[in-house]
Amino acid sequence: MGIYLQRSWIIDMAVTTLFLPFIVFSGPILRLLGQNVDITRTVDEIYPWMIPYVYSLIFTMTMQMYLQAQMRNAIVGVLSVSSLALDLLVTWWCVSFMGMGIGGALFGLNVSSWALVLAEFVYVFGGWCPFTWSGFSTAAFVDLIPMLKLSISSGFMICLEYWYLSLLVLMAGYTKDANIAISAFSICQYIYTLEFNICLGFLGAACVRVANELGKGDAAAVRFSIKVILTVSTIMGMIFSVLCLAFCGQISYLFTNSKEVSKAVDDLSMILSVSILLNSIQPVLSGVAVGSGMQTIVAVVNLVSYYAVGIPLGLILTYVFDLGIKGLWSGMLAGIAIQTAILCYIIYRTDWELEVKKTSERMKAWSIQPSHEESNPTRKDERK
Repeated sequence: MGIYLQRSWIIDMAVTTLFLPFIVFSGPILRLLGQNVDITRTVDEIYPWMIPYVYSLIFTMTMQMYLQAQMRNAIVGVLSVSSLALDLLVTWWCVSFMGMGIGGALFGLNVSSWALVLAEFVYVFGGWCPFTWSGFSTAAFVDLIPMLKLSISSGFMICLEYWYLSLLVLMAGYTKDANIAISAFSICQYIYTLEFNICLGFLGAACVRVANELGKGDAAAVRFSIKVILTVSTIMGMIFSVLCLAFCGQISYLFTNSKEVSKAVDDLSMILSVSILLNSIQPVLSGVAVGSGMQTIVAVVNLVSYYAVGIPLGLILTYVFDLGIKGLWSGMLAGIAIQTAILCYIIYRTDWELEVKKTSERMKAWSIQPSHEESNPTRKDERK
């Protein structure tokens, strides 16, 4: 597992560096697309802070999955909560006392994210993972292509979803009263993303749990794990959905003092609550797909649901029927609904006994050769 972790660092570092120009030149790109000048100026202020944060995610996300695969969930939880507390403290100090504004908030984000990386490094390198980490090895540079192919399909699957949300914000900038529209849409998106990030934890849990059970050859345990995680996530989604429906208008005042923006957010409360409910189901299904190696299928489903249905429908409702940001969000809701329905059908129809056999074949093909192990000697207790 330590070798796979190092391979993921190599691949993620290369891909992140490859896409770095899109972050650096995000302001000019948005100006070319005709976005509001004030918005693009804010982007120019933000992008330098985003570069170190993006690189911190390379280590944070991979080490969290690495630890979860070893059932070190408590460690991941403690470190994440500590990072959140540090983020709140530093952000509060920088924004409230130092008057740094957005820069202060992003500075706090960078401090907390890199502190989390450092804490994970200390835990992994400090000897608390003796059976999976025995040091750096040149074996990490071998067989990168198969892992790159798997990573591309998995990354494409997730990116299609994140890009979809970003495109909707971009399109909100072309509606009437763009500043109000973007503010209201961003508040709703923040609430949606908050719940989505919680459900990403279920995605990770489903991914790791399904992969572990497939590796052990227990198809019945795979089915049971899916039912448990899906049930818990759905119940949480229902709670968030009801809270959103009841208090969405009041919640908006945490972000703005504008009555116009608050009214626009309140108008979206019904659609937002349904989106949150569906959003509690979809990440779990995606996690099951990732854990069973069906990333490419899910990527195609996301592409069709979001970009062939969601965006075109949202544009029609927004500009033809003049529904504004409600039309954009309705299109997104339609895309999420189609995606969830298709993923439910795929997971329901999956033959898990057959997936167990496929996983066994993958494990044999991906096993590290003895010559590679010799270049990175394992400890005696690992060989037993």
